[in-house]
Parts: sequence; structure tokens; C-alpha cells
Amino acid sequence: MAEIIQKDGTWVFDGDGLRLTPGHDKNVSLLRKELGELAVPLQALAGVSFEQGRKSGRLRLRLRDGADPLLRATGGKLAETDDPYQLNVESDRYGVAEYLVDEVRNALLLDEVPSGAVDRYLLPGPAVPLSVSAGDGTATFDGEHVRLEWNWKTEDAKAAAGPRSLAVGDIAAVEWHPAVGLENGYLRFGVRHAPTKAPPKYDPNSVELWGFKKDPLMALVAAAVQARLPHPATDVTDVPPQRRKELAGPDGRPVEHDHDAQLRRLRELGELRRTGVLTDDEFALAKQAVLKRM
Repeated sequence: MAEIIQKDGTWVFDGDGLRLTPGHDKNVSLLRKELGELAVPLQALAGVSFEQGRKSGRLRLRLRDGADPLLRATGGKLAETDDPYQLNVESDRYGVAEYLVDEVRNALLLDEVPSGAVDRYLLPGPAVPLSVSAGDGTATFDGEHVRLEWNWKTEDAKAAAGPRSLAVGDIAAVEWHPAVGLENGYLRFGVRHAPTKAPPKYDPNSVELWGFKKDPLMALVAAAVQARLPHPATDVTDVPPQRRKELAGPDGRPVEHDHDAQLRRLRELGELRRTGVLTDDEFALAKQAVLKRM
């Protein structure tokens, strides 16, 4: 087991996954505190790194594409301070951080965890029920329905229709854009068979987020809903029925031939070496094992 305890948080690796607990320091972001402890299975990881600085360093986890609904919903737009997969490390704990990195990397290598995309979410997303008030409204999600309620700052044309209640089955997509500078952001729900080009200010399925006030917690609502929508890798609603049958195996999922899987594994190993996750010796050992299977 490897463990590192900092003011910013605590990371514990037990061989099967990482447990990430945010710290109680005043500099820890509200989003990380509200998100709470995360259990990240080894199969969800694409890599881990540690960056040293003069006074402090930073641990970073890289998750496989499609493994986490929070990362899917936020699309790389989370501020670094809100990113739960980063940990600030004080200079006197550099050795512990490097040891944790080595342990995680060795486990990824021994378990032959690929770094490529996954076809299902490996993390559950934020806990529900949850409710967030920001901008011109309040978004509440109980796991089955999203309820949008408006405040006195809401545009009259938008508020006139009253509160909105959207069933998860009626939601086709969720978009979250943070406020940047003085530019407003938004949380928008795309409703099936009801597309709209209306700005968030007038869209009754959107909450507008003010640019002068940073409210990142709406990202948690977006992630909780995203976790209950079809995974992008398995959403075949736009694929013709005959083509779906051709692509699907007995379980209804796309078939991947073994040779193709091994070639993909070789590409992933090359990427791991290029990014420094694997040493040259580790890469050569893993590559030899894949070639034997081919």
C-alpha cells in the first residue's frame, strides 16, 4: 500500500485502486469538498505522473477516456484547483509521491491495463440527490428527474413557463460551460425531439451562470446526469438498425477481433512509453508479452 497525506488531500493506493480524499485546508476548492471521497479503480487509470517544483510539486492522474462522467460532462474545462485528480505535494514529501507513482505504474503494467478508451463509466459520478443554486436558477437532481426553478434574476420570457421537470429518459445530452472572465457560462439539457438554438438566457432547459461570479458546482449536476445517460461508446441511436446488427456481438456490444485488440495494446504501450509512464525496459517487457500472444 502507498499513502500520501497533504493539506490538499490524501491519496491511498491499495493495489486495486486509489482512494482520493480532499483535504480540509481553506485553499481546497468547494467543488472538491462537495464531490467528496473518490474511489478510482485501477482499470480506470491511463497513467500517473509527478511534477516537481522548487517549493511544491503536483501529482496528476490521467483517466482513460470515457471512464469518468465528471470528466465527460466538463470536457476539460474544469479549473486546475477544481480537478479532483490533482494533488499539491509539499517538498518534504517528494519521496513519498514518487513511491506512490512507482507503485501505481507497476500495478498498471502487471495487470496490463490498457490506456485506451472504455465503453462504460467506471466511476459512478456525484452522489444524488443534489441541488445547486447559481446564476438565474436552481438545478435539483434526484437520480430520475431534473428540476429547474427560477429566481428573480431570470429573464421574464423564460420564467413565465414556470419550473421545469425533465425525466432522464427525455434528456439526450447535457452541456456545462463555466463562466470565464465576464463571459457567462451555462448548464444546458438537450431534450429529445426538441432542439433549440435559444441562448441560455432564454432557454427554459438551461441555467445561465454569471460571469462575475464563479459557480463550479453546477458541474456536479451535469456529471450526475451524464452518469445516467447512455455511454458515448455504446450510444448507437444514430446507427442504422442493420449496421447495429453487423457491429454487435451476442451481448449486443461491438465486436473487437483479438488481433486488432493486440495491435491496439501495442499502440497504447507506445503511448505510455512516450509520455513517461513506462520506462524503456518496462515497455520492452510488455511489448514482448503482447507479441507472444499475437
